[in-house]
Amino acid sequence: MKDQHARTAEQFARRAHEQSVLYRFTDRLYRARSMGDVYDASLDAIADGLGCARASILRFDDNGIMRFVAWRNLSAAYRQAVDGHSPWRPGDQNAEPIFIDDVQTADIPEALKATILQEGIRALAFIPLTIDDKVIGKFMTYFAKPRDFTTNELQLSVTIARQLGFSIGRRLADDNARRLSAAVESSKDAIFTSDLNGIVTSWNTGAERLLGYSQGEAVGKPAAVLVPRDRRGEQAAILSRIRNREHDSCYETVWQRNDGNLVDISLTVSPVLDRDETITGVSYIARDITDRRRAEEKQHLLLREMEHRVKNLFAVASSIVRVRARSTTSPSDLASAVCAQLSALAQAHSLTLTPRLTDDPREAPATSLHSLIRTILSPYDCKVDAESGFMITGPDVRVSGNAITPLALLLYEFATNAAKHGSLSMPSGRIAVECTAEGDRYTLVWCERGGPSDAMQGGEGFGSMLVKATAAQLDAKLSQDFSPTGLTIRLSLSADRLAN
Repeated sequence: MKDQHARTAEQFARRAHEQSVLYRFTDRLYRARSMGDVYDASLDAIADGLGCARASILRFDDNGIMRFVAWRNLSAAYRQAVDGHSPWRPGDQNAEPIFIDDVQTADIPEALKATILQEGIRALAFIPLTIDDKVIGKFMTYFAKPRDFTTNELQLSVTIARQLGFSIGRRLADDNARRLSAAVESSKDAIFTSDLNGIVTSWNTGAERLLGYSQGEAVGKPAAVLVPRDRRGEQAAILSRIRNREHDSCYETVWQRNDGNLVDISLTVSPVLDRDETITGVSYIARDITDRRRAEEKQHLLLREMEHRVKNLFAVASSIVRVRARSTTSPSDLASAVCAQLSALAQAHSLTLTPRLTDDPREAPATSLHSLIRTILSPYDCKVDAESGFMITGPDVRVSGNAITPLALLLYEFATNAAKHGSLSMPSGRIAVECTAEGDRYTLVWCERGGPSDAMQGGEGFGSMLVKATAAQLDAKLSQDFSPTGLTIRLSLSADRLAN
């Protein structure tokens, strides 16, 4: 009877000790500040709860090799010798603890047995560490003498392993969440989430910068406020695609900032999933592509300008040949005259390009307005022993290197159109350019006379668009008047803009 009471008392004492060990272990895990604190608390619980002086914790590294991460009273030679050994592979499921009561009689490779015995170990246990029932590592206990492991020790080992695995998983998740949060907050992209009703639930700093709403202004509001009224169907379509589990829908669109301005964006939309793969919301990543769009538009404009120029050059060359053929008497004279005019045409054409090729247009050499007009018109001056086909009157002014390109483009476009459709296409055609200065304004009046009576009146083609855009670049006022007598173009701009 006394023996029974003693055994009962011993069991109660053991259970009380185990509960005390687990309580302290749980409390230390809760208070742990680092993974090192987690490992220290675990080794103390293993040693105290299982009564062993030696223990270790091992984890799979990025290459799937089991490595020591914490240990007690194990030699460096032993750790090196058994490094990488594991009865499990990363991600194995339903792993069970392995207990070896006596290493001497265990069915393990002789080399490994010798290494373990040399360390003074006669009994040991492998306890798997798991996250979501997938093996991520193990902890081990070592004993100097053979040992009959009890059911209580098995249960306590499994309990410690579960607590340790849970703590590692939670800390990894916290670390990942912190890294993700830091990445999201430091991103220049607008990153935010909404629920399945389109109500914003999170909002990063990039979204504040790009879209102009503070976090307090955005969270709790419909994401639809970002979509212009003429695109409101987009937000409903996004939510519909997400509910249908469509991932990574990426497209370009336009959103509206808090100040009402529009911004071009590249938008990636993905579903937000919980642990059960249930869709709980929507993730948005918006990137400002305004600069890229502008670059694309500029490139497109330059390509169209190049195409326009090439077509004009061929048309003008044909016009030169046609007009010269009327005033020459031999093929050699025609070839000489055409070559001279084509050379002049190349010189005039270069004026519209050279300043663009410099790092700073202001570094391009300046010229005078009259000289610029003569250079542009010289390829079309078909008169040999008669009066010139063009006349320039009025005060001459300096044209800065910064203004040469846009002004040359305008004059070149005027001359090209005149050669193709206007007065320069006829032997009798004349161009008069009158320059006047009034206060801080300088005005150039381009008059064509003697051209075809059915001359084109310049529709809204690319040439017209180019003329308007170039005039705007010069902050100039431009008007064109088509009359039975010919075309008159009036160009007025600031004298300062012309000279600086």
